[in-house]
Amino acid sequence: MPFYIVAVCSNIDAQTNIHQAFELIKKIDSQASMAKLLSTEPVGFTEQADFTNTAFSFNSALNATDLKAHLKSIEVQLGRIRTSNKNGPRTIDLDIVKIDNEIVDDDYHQYDFVKKSVDELVFKRAMKSK
Repeated sequence: MPFYIVAVCSNIDAQTNIHQAFELIKKIDSQASMAKLLSTEPVGFTEQADFTNTAFSFNSALNATDLKAHLKSIEVQLGRIRTSNKNGPRTIDLDIVKIDNEIVDDDYHQYDFVKKSVDELVFKRAMKSK
């Protein structure tokens, strides 16, 4: 069963939306983990509220394509409205960053807050397996 790490961000009612998303992820894997919440300034489009970022890690029988579709349905359920402004405000954004031991999203290398959250969950998992 694949192990996934998903980057998470929100700047609209962030605490509520992130925790609701995590509860929905725990329906996939009750042992899911969440990294610490990080506050970051917006990138690209700066005329908006700061973002809250984190990551979730979990196992799922879903393949990456099906999981991506499921994550998009969670975004819609939590009120995500996609606009032409890729960097605009959002209730929730969920992106697969790591599958098993492979980084699959360049955001890991591009954004320090993504790397910090992913690395925290990798470390937690390594400590659990000892």
